[in-house]
Amino acid sequence: MKTYVTKIKDIERKWYLVDAAGQTLGRLCSKVATILMGKNKPIFTNNLDVGDFVIIINAEKIILRGRKADEKKYIHHTGYPGGLIEEKYASLLARKPEFVVEKAVKNMLPKNRLGRAMFKKLNVYRGNSHPHQAQKPIAIDI
Repeated sequence: MKTYVTKIKDIERKWYLVDAAGQTLGRLCSKVATILMGKNKPIFTNNLDVGDFVIIINAEKIILRGRKADEKKYIHHTGYPGGLIEEKYASLLARKPEFVVEKAVKNMLPKNRLGRAMFKKLNVYRGNSHPHQAQKPIAIDI
């Protein structure tokens, strides 16, 4: 029996629509990262980007369990002395809910050029609307 090797011409990409309303941040993002990597497909190869496109809507309605919503902090450094910036999860979610979801998914992808290519297939929006109606995304329940 011969070993099947995935080729770029064999990859078919689909578009999926995920509603984040009432979902837990980590559980949702781990499933989305699996779809972006293509691990849900039988043709998964770790050296090729075989994943699908994912659209996440209602990013502002995502939740964290327990006290994490009050205690979680996002840390960023500007590169200048004394340039450490801390922001609480609640204020960042109110200001930029897309960033919270994107950062969680990005940290679950490979840390190389392949991971950066996978991350480009993620689209996160606040609210119910998105500009990808022409791609006819398939709504999935996570």
